[in-house]
Amino acid sequence: MNIERIQQPFIKIFPGDTSNNPMQRNTPKVLFSTVKPAGFEKPQLIAFNEVLSEEIGLGRYEEKDLDFLVGNHLPENVQTYATAYAGHQFGNWAGQLGDGRAILAGEITNNSGKRTEIQWKGAGATPYSRHADGRAVLRSSVREYLMSEAMFHLGVPTTRALSLAFTGEDVVRDIMYNGNPQLEKGAVVIRTAESFLRFGHFELMSAQREYNTLEELLDFTIENYFPEITSTDTQKYKDFFENVCTRTANLMVEWFRVGFVHGVMNTDNMSILGLTIDYGPYSMMDEYDLNFTPNTTDLPGRRYAFGKQGQISQWNLWQLANALHSIIKDEKFLEDTLNRYGNYFWEAHDKMLCRKFGFDELKKDDEDFFTNWQGLMQELQFDYTLFFNQLEKLTSNIDIKEHFSNASYTFLNEENSNKLKNFIENYESRLKSNTISREESLKMMERSNPKFTLRNYLLYECIEEIENGKTEMLEKLTKALENPYKELFPDFSTKRPSGYDDTAGCSTLSCSS
Repeated sequence: MNIERIQQPFIKIFPGDTSNNPMQRNTPKVLFSTVKPAGFEKPQLIAFNEVLSEEIGLGRYEEKDLDFLVGNHLPENVQTYATAYAGHQFGNWAGQLGDGRAILAGEITNNSGKRTEIQWKGAGATPYSRHADGRAVLRSSVREYLMSEAMFHLGVPTTRALSLAFTGEDVVRDIMYNGNPQLEKGAVVIRTAESFLRFGHFELMSAQREYNTLEELLDFTIENYFPEITSTDTQKYKDFFENVCTRTANLMVEWFRVGFVHGVMNTDNMSILGLTIDYGPYSMMDEYDLNFTPNTTDLPGRRYAFGKQGQISQWNLWQLANALHSIIKDEKFLEDTLNRYGNYFWEAHDKMLCRKFGFDELKKDDEDFFTNWQGLMQELQFDYTLFFNQLEKLTSNIDIKEHFSNASYTFLNEENSNKLKNFIENYESRLKSNTISREESLKMMERSNPKFTLRNYLLYECIEEIENGKTEMLEKLTKALENPYKELFPDFSTKRPSGYDDTAGCSTLSCSS
């Protein structure tokens, strides 16, 4: 691998603590702290993303590269560091936070000039670990490795995963925070992104009134990651904020399209580039439920439930606006931009649903149709992915009850069946108003509705197999997630088995997951 190509422009530009001291502490007025990975004596490679490695410029993996994949024996050109940021967690200001389980190697530029940051997760403590050890367990590392790649192949903006490896250590974790800590196998995942900058980086500098650094961070971000912004002076910061709002809204729409629930949408977990970032207590939707949250820490308030992700993203953008106010200095602009956010999001959301249903365009009565559909989905407990898969397979003279029975988590009695039949009649009537052919409509649906989504119970089974030294399911899931719009494995295109309904780490997860 071309490790010698890795550089660290971020730490050459911004103020930082260069003591290499991993002791957890406040580091005021800086955006990073240099820190060394812990080092692991007996690492073992589990998975490596060869295609991604070639794409970003690292090249082919060789056996000697295992040390780099876990942060061991690094060359002099790799100066490692963790960044400082702040954030609102569950609606409350949390003050200084930072990369508590992540350590950056820096960035690499491929032959096409594309820049990619490289980051270990689980390689040891940093000043921002908040009394934790900075390690990660196999469970959380497998989930991040597979899900970030699954989202990429679904077409959802996301960070990506380069490698997954055992550290050779055991780590103590209390998975449900209920006083039952256990030893788990330690692991390190390398994740990549164009940038890992978050809303929280800007919030930190604003809260500390480091306005010069805040402006420098804005300039750096715009210059490197927003080439479409060509304006100058204050206008470029306004254009930047509008762009972040648009990217964030589009990301939320994509989450709704594939049925993804993040579970912990704190402002420090919001990418400034509109990427899905920090895969913790997430879940893909099984039975459709706007009030579903996979995060036990989010109960009972369900702040980050599936149906609330749009409004929470807007709330988070308000906090970013507050942080940028000292630079933009135009309160009316910020308010107007945020007030337009809801209209933009809902229009984009409804147009997305049109594509999932195969409608040619958004029409006057479609909002009522979608509202009725949501009520039906929740009442009859339809599986989000399977419902649309069956909708694509509708033919004339089909038995509606039988056709959809395997997509529902409840029994379709006569009353429920009649409700479903009425809905399908309304759906077919709406299709007849299309100005496109049925074939074109079907192709639109097939591009919008995945055949495979990476469900928590599949991840749970995969993690158990890897813990027992097997990788067959890991390989099978990898192939499936790389082809989510094809039904390569029919056994994956089924409802969640009832035996997993109340399994910790499967139906619900904690923030440590």
